[in-house]
Amino acid sequence: MNKQFIVICLVLTGIANFTKAQENLKIAWPAEFKWKIASDQKSGNTRMVELIPGNENITNWTIIGTMVSTIGATSGSVEQAMNMTYNQTLKSAPLAKLKMIEKGIKSGPAWILFRIESPKFNNSPTPESQLYYIIQGKKARYSNFVAVKQPSLGVLFVEKWVRVFKNSILADR
Repeated sequence: MNKQFIVICLVLTGIANFTKAQENLKIAWPAEFKWKIASDQKSGNTRMVELIPGNENITNWTIIGTMVSTIGATSGSVEQAMNMTYNQTLKSAPLAKLKMIEKGIKSGPAWILFRIESPKFNNSPTPESQLYYIIQGKKARYSNFVAVKQPSLGVLFVEKWVRVFKNSILADR
């Protein structure tokens, strides 16, 4: 468990280094999944890291965690980021539903939790639902989500992941 926590902290530190921000978002991804990095991509000022359970692969996952950091994304509200995310989803999943869960301010930075539930996609009948956590840092916006291949998210799933994301720490390094 400590090894997984260290690896995930290193990934998050790498994201913070990439953003050149003097901050670091630390999320304690639940150890029960034995997370591994499935993908680590950089494009311009954006970096995306995808985590999957240790015994799965990127084409056949049951749960996936995604961390995206975008340097320079300091204008606009977290609500606007939520709406942009939803509108982007609607292009490939027109039946998707958005539900804002909670928003607030965590020692200064604004954050929002919401879910997008998609019963199917234009190119696939497989459902997918995501629970998002977006937090606005000083020099970057961090958009994180966990997804499952289900048409909706259960109450226990939502409660668990809300706790995980709300317990994250955006700290100066």
